[in-house]
Amino acid sequence: MESRAKTISSSRNKRVKIGVIPGHFATNHSHINYYVDMTAIKTSHKMAKEAASDLAMNYTGTHIDTIICLEGTEMLGAFLAEDLSAAGINKDVDISVITPEFNSNNQMIFRDNTQSKIWQKQVLLLISSASTGKTINRAIDCLNYYNGKLAAISAIFSAIDESNGISVKSIFTDKDIPGYATYTPRDCEQCLSGNKVDALVNSFGYSKL
Repeated sequence: MESRAKTISSSRNKRVKIGVIPGHFATNHSHINYYVDMTAIKTSHKMAKEAASDLAMNYTGTHIDTIICLEGTEMLGAFLAEDLSAAGINKDVDISVITPEFNSNNQMIFRDNTQSKIWQKQVLLLISSASTGKTINRAIDCLNYYNGKLAAISAIFSAIDESNGISVKSIFTDKDIPGYATYTPRDCEQCLSGNKVDALVNSFGYSKL
């Protein structure tokens, strides 16, 4: 499977890269025909810093109090907070960077000591990949419960342009991966053609079958 892997560079910054592998992959709520590998951006501090600078340019005029990091984007979120606090409307603002916990029902929650970072705060939701928008919707439900104000949505890769009326700003989109497609498991073209699933994927990576 890895022999099919290719590297794609951002059109705005050639030092920011993702890997893509064509095939048949299953997430917990969809099937996709490309696995998008964002490991380098999540783990390399140099690439994360470059990627954060790219995302920050979208929010020079958007007030942000808190960044909620999902799917292993904490390092990217920290650099993003640093860039946002360097210029524009957020200059010198102390931006909080937090991550939700998941309870036994797989619901996103925040403990009492971090809820003050959300209550009535302007929140930027940061996610690694948005293919269908379901994870974003679940995060927004959580945010609403804690009375936070969704100000922005950012992703490393996104196949959707907006969610809940807010634009999803990303470094890479499905236009960077010609032919990228996502399906419900019931409507998956590869399943209907009898092609077996290559791997199970989630925000941590993939497990080959």
